[in-house]
Amino acid sequence: MRALTWHGKHDVRVDTVDDPEILNPRDAIIKITSTAICGSDLHLYDGYIPTMQAGDILGHEFMGEVVETGPKSTLIKGQRVVVPFTIACGSCFHCTKHQYSACDNGLPADNQDIAQAAYGQPMSGLFGYSHMTGGYAGGQAEYVRVPFSDVGPIVIPNGIEDDKVLFLSDILPTGWMAAENAQIEPGDTVAVWGCGPVGLFAVQSAFLMGAERVIAIDHFPHRLELARKFGAETINFEESKTYDALMEMTGGIGPDACIDSVGLEAHGFFADNVWDQIKVSTFTGTDRTHSIRQAILACRKGGRVSMPAVYGGFADKFPLGAFMEKGLTLKTGQTHVQHYMPALLNAIMEEKIDTTFLISHRMPLEQAAEGYKLFHDKQNEVTKIVLKPGMDLAQAA
Repeated sequence: MRALTWHGKHDVRVDTVDDPEILNPRDAIIKITSTAICGSDLHLYDGYIPTMQAGDILGHEFMGEVVETGPKSTLIKGQRVVVPFTIACGSCFHCTKHQYSACDNGLPADNQDIAQAAYGQPMSGLFGYSHMTGGYAGGQAEYVRVPFSDVGPIVIPNGIEDDKVLFLSDILPTGWMAAENAQIEPGDTVAVWGCGPVGLFAVQSAFLMGAERVIAIDHFPHRLELARKFGAETINFEESKTYDALMEMTGGIGPDACIDSVGLEAHGFFADNVWDQIKVSTFTGTDRTHSIRQAILACRKGGRVSMPAVYGGFADKFPLGAFMEKGLTLKTGQTHVQHYMPALLNAIMEEKIDTTFLISHRMPLEQAAEGYKLFHDKQNEVTKIVLKPGMDLAQAA
């Protein structure tokens, strides 16, 4: 089959690789009909996530048709399914609490030591996202093996096109959980750092949860315009000082809740961010954490900070004193996708949530490498690229 493979920083290629096979009784094989490039895939593209190996198949946002099942799978051949990016068993201590991204059995035994050493305990497995998260082949391919297929995938009713439901795999539940973790109360003012896909879904989710005002922060004009379409006020951090603008907009109090949707590759010519960039480029640091620092400093006393953004290692210059003295609460974590999928699917079917606005480009799988470069280099114009195996070049848009 054809699949997008990683070969190093800024080097991804569509190669011919072995077809996936059923390895465990609960497996299923999915023929991919749609798969997307995620903003967090760019962290792999930029070489920030450790334990990648040459030839690894990328991709964790995908859906498709069931073509083969193991004897203990509950899926049926021919069903259309969206697959969550987290791989979870459904029956361990954490899964029974619906904390699927903390599953004890999502990682193969050979990979658990890597995560144990890095983070103290292993997390769930993730598709296409390094050997620290299981070394699983991803879904930017023609076919993919789905472990624990009796727990993860959600069956999509006939008549609903892929574009409406594809983002149930990751970014829609992630944006929703980000807003939920912010513990939004009616009348709240919520600030969202980053108007990428997760940030835009967090904006939409915050309003649905009762926020009175949402303030979206970015520097890409098109993304800020998308946030305004949902009713958000906006700050372009290249034109205004974010902290000062937030204080002015909230009467000096600060937002009730702050959501960091930026992560370890924060942009902007700020003193702390420049120093972070120097440390990353000289291999003396891992993450550029300007946005979470800024969220903590801007949040009102007694407020809540939600961090759906991806961070990979250790951070310095963390404003721990401000965090403690202000009495803030921080909630974070990979998304418990399986927990949120059913309710969000219903919301899509009832037209309470729009997802298709996000898609800016559709490309054949064969052009995936070009898609990565385009997304990396043109983030104002590109909001989401959906890859379609088998798409004719003439159909791309």
